[in-house]
Amino acid sequence: MIFTATQIAGILNGEIEGDETVEVSKLAKIEEGTKGSLTFLSNPKYTPYIYSTDASITIVDKKFEAESDIKTTLIRVDDAYKAFSQLLDYYNMVKMNKTGIEQPSFISDTAKYGENMYLGAFSYLGDNVSIGRNAKIYPNVYIGDNVTIGDDVVVFAGAKIYSESIIGDNCVIHSGAIVGADGFGFTPNEKGEYSKVPQTGNVIIESNVDVGAGTTIDRATLGSTVIRKGVKLDNQIQIAHNVEIGEHTAIAAQTGIAGSTKIGKHCLIGGQVGIAGHLVIGNGVRIQAQSGIGRNIKDGEAIQGSPALGYSDYNKSYVHFKNLPKIVDRVYKLEKKINDNE
Repeated sequence: MIFTATQIAGILNGEIEGDETVEVSKLAKIEEGTKGSLTFLSNPKYTPYIYSTDASITIVDKKFEAESDIKTTLIRVDDAYKAFSQLLDYYNMVKMNKTGIEQPSFISDTAKYGENMYLGAFSYLGDNVSIGRNAKIYPNVYIGDNVTIGDDVVVFAGAKIYSESIIGDNCVIHSGAIVGADGFGFTPNEKGEYSKVPQTGNVIIESNVDVGAGTTIDRATLGSTVIRKGVKLDNQIQIAHNVEIGEHTAIAAQTGIAGSTKIGKHCLIGGQVGIAGHLVIGNGVRIQAQSGIGRNIKDGEAIQGSPALGYSDYNKSYVHFKNLPKIVDRVYKLEKKINDNE
């Protein structure tokens, strides 16, 4: 897409200083700007680059004062960083403003959907599916029987949503995510062979949830696996059956949460964290990356390690962990000295 300085200034309510007709079609860092690109200056650390950048347009604060000649066209705004973010939102809105049903695709006779839906080629809508207004379903998406999806939901290419799942408004499901696959339920017999336990529940994802690429959320054995409103899930996370994640909790990539664990509101969980099953994690908990959680965690705790310790206790202990060879050597020397004296 191509935008002129006049169009961008109109979107941002900004003031143009330079060529109003100059066009841009790409974004760039200010230090890497080339002809036809748009950039911004917010951090004073990068001010020297505004005098050398080849970017066609640069968004700056109104209070910015140039100390020498500038080649780039300036658009002055109240806050350059916020304005650039606003422009990115606008760009994404325009880029993703697709409607219509592409072919080939399959829609069951009993499926229902709201106005302005986009359905990409090779997608599948099963029996009794219900999809709200302004949904964007990209190519190769599978939506199973009896799934309910709210308004303004985006499901990117290749995602799979199994039967009976419920997804609220304004959710984003990224490529390769799988919602509603069977939980890991097997029972052994006297021969050590495993029989499958039927997984008859579903997954409920409330409104304003983001599910990252390759993340898997298993259906409940009975009842529901629940992702509360505002939760943000990174890529490649595993959420097992009957887990519940509280409102506005954010979880980084490669975290695994075992069955029936309950996680509270406003938690921050780092990457590669492992959380055992049937635990209760309180509200406002902070778990550092690569921690292993095998116990209940109280509200507001900050923890680290495997098995996890209190964050400050872990840092104090780590001083000794890294000096352990020296400490052991000193102990051996002391023991030898004691033995020699005896």
